[in-house]
Amino acid sequence: METRTEELLSEFRDLIPQYAEAKANLVYVEEFKKSKLAMCMNVAERNGCKTIASQEKEARINPDYLQVLDALKEATNKEARFRFLIKKVEYEIEIWRSQQANNRLERKAYGA
Repeated sequence: METRTEELLSEFRDLIPQYAEAKANLVYVEEFKKSKLAMCMNVAERNGCKTIASQEKEARINPDYLQVLDALKEATNKEARFRFLIKKVEYEIEIWRSQQANNRLERKAYGA
């Protein structure tokens, strides 16, 4: 099992930077969505929408804004995938630790 533990730790180390990048991208897209909405609302205002509600309505159906929503969907998916891969490795390590503790108790109980 030592080899498997080393593999798990290596996998964990490899996933951390990938998760960090995915998380950073998600936060960026979430923030950019707000900026893109404002930009699209400005376009709607120039096109004759007088009220904030009508500007927002037009902005939210703007193809540029919809592209940002698609990017947000992809960023969320990627971040979640890496987060759950990390959790999987953490759980496998915890299982290994529990098994080791059980083995120690068993050896102690039988005087080995």
